[in-house]
Formats: sequence, structure tokens, C-alpha cells
Amino acid sequence: MMRNGVLGLLVVLVVATTSSRAIAEVDGREMRAREAFAAGHYQDALDGFVKLYAEKLHPNYLRNIGRCYQNLGDPDKAISSFREYLRKAKAVDSEERKEVEGYIKEMEDLKRQREAATVVVPPPPPQPTTGHEPQPPPPPALEPPPPRQPVLTLKQPPSSEPVQEEAPLYKKWWFWTLIGGVVVGGIGVAAAAGVFTKTQDAPCMASNCGG
Repeated sequence: MMRNGVLGLLVVLVVATTSSRAIAEVDGREMRAREAFAAGHYQDALDGFVKLYAEKLHPNYLRNIGRCYQNLGDPDKAISSFREYLRKAKAVDSEERKEVEGYIKEMEDLKRQREAATVVVPPPPPQPTTGHEPQPPPPPALEPPPPRQPVLTLKQPPSSEPVQEEAPLYKKWWFWTLIGGVVVGGIGVAAAAGVFTKTQDAPCMASNCGG
């Protein structure tokens, strides 16, 4: 009886030692990933959970991977990880499924918000103008260039002395003096030539007398 109890105790100790070593090995890597996630180092946590899933293929790591992508702001990869977890996990109760579906909806909303922010909104069409709306002021009129000044040719300035018109020849005093002198002189010459000799005093020439 005592022998069976000792053997049972030894078996329990061996199993406990083996399990504790395996648990310590697994929990060591997982704990580092959890600590990184809790500290906000989501990329380091993601790297740890990805290595654990690649080695163990346990669906719980898919849920943790989805949570890392969710906090990194990558909705596409987060949604893919959450949906893969719901597909592969066997013992997911309704409460946990509802929680994971809430994560998926949150990521889908974030994705739609980002898509809406990148859509270029066209400007509104111009409103039809009416007669009551103020019209923009007309552009200022351009001033015409100054008129071109004519080029003046230089001329000699007029003489300050007035120009006297020359009187006609017959109005000059010396003209009539000259005429009077000519007439008087002509009469004297005619008298000297005997033009004005009286007829009764003229001598009878032989050819002009009766004999």
C-alpha cells in the first residue's frame, strides 16, 4: 500500500516537472509578447505572436495578432486575422464571438472613414445670378495717353517796327514837281523855237506872197 503511494507520488512529480518546464518555455515567449502589447509596443507584440502561431498554429494567437493590427491602425489585416480566428477556433462562446465581431465592425468603420476622407469632393456649381445680387465693380478705365504735341518749326521773330506801305507814284510830291518842271521847260523851249510867233508879224516870203 505504501509502495503504491510512493509510486503515485513519483509519477505526479515527474508529470508536474515536465508540464512546468513546457509551460515555462511557452509562457516565457508569450509573456514577453503580452508585456510588449501592454506597454504599447504593438509591433514587438505582433512579432512575438506571429512566431508563436507559426510554431503552434493555435487559433488563439490569431486573435492576439488581430488585436495588434487593430492597435497599429491596419484595418485590413486586423479584419482578416479576426475572421480567421472565428473560422478556426472551435470553442468560441457567443459572448466572445460578439466581442470579436465588434472588433471587426470597428475596423470596417475605420476603413470607410479613411476611404471617405480620400474622396475628392467637387466644388459646388455656380449659383445663377439675379438682378438683385451686387455685381462686381468694373475694372478701372485706362487713362488715354497725352496728345502728341506738334513739332513747331522755328521762325524769325517779326520786326518790332511796323511795315509801311509804299504810297503810289502819283501821290508822291516829287512826282508832280517833276511833271511841272517838264511842262514849264517844254513851254520855254517851244517859245524859243518860235512856235508861238504871231502870224501878222511874220515876214512875207517870196513863195507865200501874191507876187
